[in-house]
Amino acid sequence: MNTAPKTYAIRVDGHLDDHWSAWLGELNMTRNDDGTTTITTQIADQAQLHGLVVGLRDIGAVITELRTTDAPASAARPPQTSAWSTR
Repeated sequence: MNTAPKTYAIRVDGHLDDHWSAWLGELNMTRNDDGTTTITTQIADQAQLHGLVVGLRDIGAVITELRTTDAPASAARPPQTSAWSTR
């Protein structure tokens, strides 16, 4: 079993305000031209991932994509191409 932290990229509908980054746990947020926000963060385990998903639910964010990425959270920049799935 691999216990190393993983970097996740989570795309949500709408542009989230900066204050949500601190509230959700100091996340990197990128506001995309298509009206979505991509959150990148390093997650230590499934419990932390579930906590983040619950936090997004609590603020009413609609998750459109959640995936792991090889890039570290501080350097992760999600692609701005059709590689992201749409609904």
